[in-house]
Amino acid sequence: MNTTLAGLAAAATALVATAASAQMQNPTVGGAEMFADKTIVENAVNSPINTTLVAAVQAADLVDTLSGPGPFTVFAPTNAAFERIRDADLNDMLKPENKAFLQQVLTCHVVSGEVMADAIAGMIASSGGSHPVETLGGCTLNASRDGNRIMLTDENGRVANVEIADVDQSNGVIHVIDRVLLPKQ
Repeated sequence: MNTTLAGLAAAATALVATAASAQMQNPTVGGAEMFADKTIVENAVNSPINTTLVAAVQAADLVDTLSGPGPFTVFAPTNAAFERIRDADLNDMLKPENKAFLQQVLTCHVVSGEVMADAIAGMIASSGGSHPVETLGGCTLNASRDGNRIMLTDENGRVANVEIADVDQSNGVIHVIDRVLLPKQ
């Protein structure tokens, strides 16, 4: 009888572990699987909706930084977010002579530490509905919520919505957003 109970307990433990593993699986980004054991850059290059971001990170010479140990929280604009910027402005931003500005723009999407969506929501709630977020680029974003959706407002009043939250990485977390955030102009 003990052997049967031990077998059932082992089977139940395995079932719980499998269910927990399935619940903790990373969301896909643009249909691409994201791996928690890969870096932010390693995962981003596989996302078909973040190719402009990857090109910008390369042009800004930030690949090594975002491949480093971190941890980082990255608010990652989609290709559609970059398409909201006028072509001429985006092309200017990507020019080698504008690398410092591009670096600032991109690092205004990066926060030191790994901050998951529930922690952001908690900070918003404990701060009375909005919470300032200091970025590595020297920008202050304002985090707020509309229902369950987390929003970030830059210093120019541009609002980005978190479309995909909590994409775990080996060196941090990515939250996919629908707008490029800019430093104060």
